[in-house]
Amino acid sequence: MKRKLCALTLAALFSAASVFGSAAVYADPVTATGVGQGIDGDVVVEVTADESTIYDVVVTEQNETPGIGSVAVEQLPEEIVNQNSILVEGVSGATVTSDAIKAAVKEALTEAGLDPAAFEVEVAADAAEEKTDEELSCDVVIVGAGGAGLTAAARATEDGASVIVVEKMPMVGGNSLKATGGMNAAGTAFQEALGITDSGVQEFIEDTMNGGHQLNNIDLVTTLSEKSSEAVDWLASIGAELPKVAATGGTVHKYLHEPEDGSAVGSFLVEKLNAYCEQLGVNVMLNTTATRILVEDEAVCGVLAEDSGHNYTIKAKAVVLATGGFGANFDLMTQYDPSLANAVTTNHSGATGDGILMAQEIGADTVDMEQIQLHPTVYQETGLLVSESVRSMGGILVNAEGKRFCNDMSTRDAVSAAELEQPGAYAYIIFDQRIVDDLKSCQKYINSGLTVQADTYEDLAKEMGLDETAAANFVESMNTWNAAVAAGEDAEFGRNNGMDGDLSTAPFYAIKIAPGIHHTMGGVKIDTEAEVINIDGNPIPGLYAAGETTGGVHGGNRIGGNAVCDFVVFGRIAGTNAAAYAAGQE
Repeated sequence: MKRKLCALTLAALFSAASVFGSAAVYADPVTATGVGQGIDGDVVVEVTADESTIYDVVVTEQNETPGIGSVAVEQLPEEIVNQNSILVEGVSGATVTSDAIKAAVKEALTEAGLDPAAFEVEVAADAAEEKTDEELSCDVVIVGAGGAGLTAAARATEDGASVIVVEKMPMVGGNSLKATGGMNAAGTAFQEALGITDSGVQEFIEDTMNGGHQLNNIDLVTTLSEKSSEAVDWLASIGAELPKVAATGGTVHKYLHEPEDGSAVGSFLVEKLNAYCEQLGVNVMLNTTATRILVEDEAVCGVLAEDSGHNYTIKAKAVVLATGGFGANFDLMTQYDPSLANAVTTNHSGATGDGILMAQEIGADTVDMEQIQLHPTVYQETGLLVSESVRSMGGILVNAEGKRFCNDMSTRDAVSAAELEQPGAYAYIIFDQRIVDDLKSCQKYINSGLTVQADTYEDLAKEMGLDETAAANFVESMNTWNAAVAAGEDAEFGRNNGMDGDLSTAPFYAIKIAPGIHHTMGGVKIDTEAEVINIDGNPIPGLYAAGETTGGVHGGNRIGGNAVCDFVVFGRIAGTNAAAYAAGQE
């Protein structure tokens, strides 16, 4: 871990101490530096304090996830100063970064010769104030500011609607910020430019249906595929180009569109979408929780919402639900699969299914709620997802015996099931410097301390803690895989994608992983116009939904890259149709 030396000011050194015996009493503030472990490496803070007061906290170095950890970086130092305590509440959704900042402040105080315990004072909860009732109005209110919500907001505003977005978290993005791969799309100009001619609309439909074990709604899947190219074009028009194209797990075809610089697609798109919404003047209300959908004459007419000081009645002609899935709501998940009670989840803390539950209260139907996807490459200590792009670029999985055990690029459910059958129910994902150089997220894993690395296969096996027999197996597995890539055929397990490069560029890396809860395929039932369907099979007038709030698109297993396509395609449809419906109510 990199550390900065304690930086005591000269003024503090010469005027701060009156010495009584061996104890020094500081008269002036002291400035010192501390370090905490963030989600993506060191978080370095500079703290100015004396024995009783923290005067200033400045984060001087950090590489936290934009839109998640960066929010804690912006908000928490001021809160620590205002409360004069390390024990302030962390930023919801950015727990790791919040804890890193607090740990760094504590270390800085120690480095300064101050007692951190003096600042470990419980912060009293603000006295509950009576909330003010406030009424707002707009054409379209959107619940949720993740990828689907921001997309819907942009499209509705483009079409002339006035839009309010309510988001219960302190930042925009939701689970979309955690998407690290790309966006699947077919028939795009980027594919054409790269000479990819075998990955069209029909292949996309077939692969998605097969990946979902034919449980998907074919009409929704067809819309997803047919509208995917224009969705990519629209993203490019707002400055969010996805020109790199690769294959993803569960398909040999190349649909996965990625940012040119190798950035994680989720944070890349959320940043662009949010900036575009700001440019359009969309009103996004953070820390504001929708609690109920309002209905009048069997049509929706707005929502109730609340924040710390207000009870809002937001009157609207149309409502779009974009609240995400329920992958962080263990009570709800275990109603459908009790075995998930002790599983780790990759979902952000706000993914609790609020929109689904609110829609059910007014008669909405649901579909595929029992279909909950495990992702095979999750770092168990933190729930951090290791991107499927690592494997799509040539990474492989080996078990504790040093052996490959499945087609590493099969569907997520198949690979997860295979992992759970291995000794210890875990595996290692292996990659090399070639992949690190081409994929930004790999550097994040290294900075976060997830990886072990070495310059030879033999030394990497030692770093992984493999015994002598397993180490020999591992070296053989690596050599066999490199030979398979050279031959263009994986005779062991029939892998037929992600074989464009071998694993021969030192240093070599390994991360210990196991399956974790990743995506809830079920949700409210919608039609191809993103209208929410009630239990009688009819659209609920004025109510639309998009993204992981909905069910039917992914069936029994989601293909990697389809969630991003889902939120862009159906977010656009929901925004457009909600705006049109609202215009028709005037």
